[in-house]
Amino acid sequence: MITYEPFWNTLKEKNISTYTLINKHGISSSLIHRLRHNLPISTVTVNDLCLILNCDVCDIIKFISE
Repeated sequence: MITYEPFWNTLKEKNISTYTLINKHGISSSLIHRLRHNLPISTVTVNDLCLILNCDVCDIIKFISE
């Protein structure tokens, strides 16, 4: 299972709000919803988030074997 828990930790560490992502960086509220509920997102989106947050993929997603 893929979880986006590291994404939320990265946002907190960098003191960036979802409001900032939506209004300053053009991230959609539907993407925020997908991240909150661990729904699938594209690798292009992961790449965009890494660029916006200046972080690595492991700071966005984590795989947990079930």
